[in-house]
Amino acid sequence: MPEQLFVEYPLVFYIAIVCLAFVLVRFAIPSIIHVANKHNLFDSSDLHRKTHQDHISRLGGIGLFCGFTITVLLFANTIYYQEANFLIASSILLFALGLKDDIYGVSPSTKLALQILVALILVGLGDFKLSSLYGVFNIWDVPPVAGAVFSIALIIFINNAFNLIDGVDGLAGSVGALVSLCFGVMFALGNDVAYAFISFALLGAILGFLVFNYPPAKIFMGDTGSLIIGLVSAVLAIKFIEINKVGLPGGPTFSSAPAIAVAVLIVPIFDSLRIFFIRVINRKSPFHGDRNHIHHRLLRLGLNAKQIILVAIVFNASIIALTIWLSHLGNFVLIFLQIGICMVFNTVLTYIKGKKQTKSYSIKDVFLKDTLKVS
Repeated sequence: MPEQLFVEYPLVFYIAIVCLAFVLVRFAIPSIIHVANKHNLFDSSDLHRKTHQDHISRLGGIGLFCGFTITVLLFANTIYYQEANFLIASSILLFALGLKDDIYGVSPSTKLALQILVALILVGLGDFKLSSLYGVFNIWDVPPVAGAVFSIALIIFINNAFNLIDGVDGLAGSVGALVSLCFGVMFALGNDVAYAFISFALLGAILGFLVFNYPPAKIFMGDTGSLIIGLVSAVLAIKFIEINKVGLPGGPTFSSAPAIAVAVLIVPIFDSLRIFFIRVINRKSPFHGDRNHIHHRLLRLGLNAKQIILVAIVFNASIIALTIWLSHLGNFVLIFLQIGICMVFNTVLTYIKGKKQTKSYSIKDVFLKDTLKVS
């Protein structure tokens, strides 16, 4: 019966998935807040990088994870999606890692080891891996081992990228909602039911969480939530690219799929690459925390959390729209165009910030003082 309803009314099916995940999270979060208040489970670490000092729990990811997982499990048999087993198993491992980190803390080496294990499960058992670079740097099909290694690195990178942008109320959740919505719509248009279903389950869970995380936040998602969003987003990006591979029967629904996937994830990708680049060229650990993320710099410009979310979403949506509009140009051109736009955006933002602090600040200071850290 559910299968027949889905075949006849797919839109109703997708809406039902979003609504179920939303309701599960929406009604779970108040209980989590109550338990956190009762047992004094608040965010007290890394206060030098936080945007406020209030006693707010970081356990919101528990509700997000449960809403997403329950929805996936309830609907997985309806569409006979066996790969969901590997995704759920990986999510459970990351959930345990994030929960321990949010309550007690976890060493970077332990966190990296578990993320590698999760990526190995997804790539080795779930077959979530790239088989080509689709013309980027003029590289097409790659050997299976090279594709697997690259996919593992990509999953770990995107996983941590969402964690890094989770520094302002509602930002990581809002970006995650846009990412899951875009992938969900694109998978649905391509009639890729299983991945549309995963996307919309994540969308509903994030929207239910944002009810309590949108500024001013009553709860944070913590590592538990950001790692789950990053993991699922990485899986969706890889599958979107592979499903739209040139040469498959029927042809791709979306041309230049890798560039579109990068556009969908441009905010966490751009911020993370920029931060890692600046830290490395200044001989610092790329994993050493600081207050140099895009959201920190927008805060110093005087924007509040809601305005920062608006800037991020408008920028992200604009890059997506531009990439789809120019998809005929190919992946190589589009990805370098995206990099160029991001660099211009970063230069303008840095210049405005520097000019606000020092009247003598110039364009060259963007690279000397704020990138190379030359005094």
